[in-house]
Amino acid sequence: MMALARQKHLNQALMRIPRRAESTDRHTLATTYVAAGSFAAMLNSADHQILYGRRGTGKTHALLYLCNLIEETGDVVVYVDLRTIGSAGGLYGDSSVSSAMRGTHLLVDALEAIHEKLLAVAIEGDVADQDGLLNALDALAEAATEVEVVGQVESEIKLAGSSESSRSTEATLSTSPAAKISSARRRTVAAESRLRRTGVEHRHVVFGPLSRALRRIAASLAPARLWLLLDEWSSIPLDLQPLLADLLRRSVLPVPGVTVKIAAIERRSQFSRPATGGDYLGIEVGSDAASAVSLDDFMIFDHARNRAQEFFAQLFYNHASMRLAMMIQDPPPDPDSFIAEVFRRAAFTELVRAAEGVPRDAINIAALAAQHAFGESIGLADVRRAAKDWFLRDKQTAISANAPARRTLRYLVDEVVGRRHSRTFVLDQQTGAHLQTIEELYDARLLHLLRRGIADRQHPGRLYDGFAIDYGCYVALLLEGDRRVRNRGDWLNSPKGVPPDGFNLSTAAIDLTALDR
Repeated sequence: MMALARQKHLNQALMRIPRRAESTDRHTLATTYVAAGSFAAMLNSADHQILYGRRGTGKTHALLYLCNLIEETGDVVVYVDLRTIGSAGGLYGDSSVSSAMRGTHLLVDALEAIHEKLLAVAIEGDVADQDGLLNALDALAEAATEVEVVGQVESEIKLAGSSESSRSTEATLSTSPAAKISSARRRTVAAESRLRRTGVEHRHVVFGPLSRALRRIAASLAPARLWLLLDEWSSIPLDLQPLLADLLRRSVLPVPGVTVKIAAIERRSQFSRPATGGDYLGIEVGSDAASAVSLDDFMIFDHARNRAQEFFAQLFYNHASMRLAMMIQDPPPDPDSFIAEVFRRAAFTELVRAAEGVPRDAINIAALAAQHAFGESIGLADVRRAAKDWFLRDKQTAISANAPARRTLRYLVDEVVGRRHSRTFVLDQQTGAHLQTIEELYDARLLHLLRRGIADRQHPGRLYDGFAIDYGCYVALLLEGDRRVRNRGDWLNSPKGVPPDGFNLSTAAIDLTALDR
């Protein structure tokens, strides 16, 4: 009975792991964070960086963890969730309003959010030059809220009032002293002038005063460094993103003592676009921003199986150990002991594979598997059933209203799983890998990019990207006995139960032009 109760508590600890970082307090985020390889060292560098990753890969957790580290070192951090500024679903997304107007409002809203956070630092924090910071913030507010009237100008002249001038002459006739001739002239002149403007007030941002205000802010904070962390970049409409990026390039990135980190979804981000005269609007990734880091590339199971297993073992242990200390006596002392006690043989390896490198998916699949196992350790069947449930509940519903994406996925399953008895395939980078439906399936975590830039020896100038159909999708077909996975040869008896993740250009290349026929 005691063993049964202990196992229930172990499983419950998995089920209680928070699903989202923003709903967790800062202390818990700091103690549960797990760095993937050299990612933590790269993130903590003073370089401007763009942090790529799909939903659920841990971008927000990483930035909030970085906030904690920055505050411990005495630097100043401003974290801005771009979903919360302005009205992303209102004015920003209103196509009837010009992009220039929407972009200007976006810039002003972003600057106001930064101003608000820095004002709290000036009032509540311990800064080197508080008066200097407050004065610099006033200059920032003035630069960010300038208004001009754009419209028609009317001039109007109106006669009113009065003014008077007179001239008189008088003469005496010499023949008669009593006779006089006199004349008088009176003139009234009045004028009133009025200038009337009719139009619409437009906000506008001037980069020169703005940059000077930011330099004053950085100088007042010195020797502390200012870190600006922008989360949820991809929540901004795509056509407005280069405008905000250009504001950062012209006014923030050149300021000494300031570091900018941006969290974005790679295939849902546009940091620059061409401008007239050979110039560009926005940030040139790799030049203006020193580096771009992809969380999607760190935890791919096919790249580094042991590294992925170590990462997820530490992740589960960090979260579960905080609760187990209050639930049972002698909780597992380390990640290996915890995994050995919670999972049966091969089950944890299968869970890591099912997560496809996405921590949020791993946490949800583990919680569902723990529910299925109840009072027993988690087995392979529990993991597969949980992966199927998560696929059907979350991932598949994400494209329920997207008919083209559903059609593309159905074609890929029929072709790759059904006809080729695989789950991996390659797409030409020029003609297939960046199609809109492929990007949407990738964002929904129904497709996973396992390898970039696979060279074709027969055609050296042609590069391919290697994808895999989501584990949950494949296992859902497997468990349902779908005809497309019945005749899988030796894979059916394989303990992995899923085709290996390999690429052969002669057999794995997919031609998506068949979808247009």
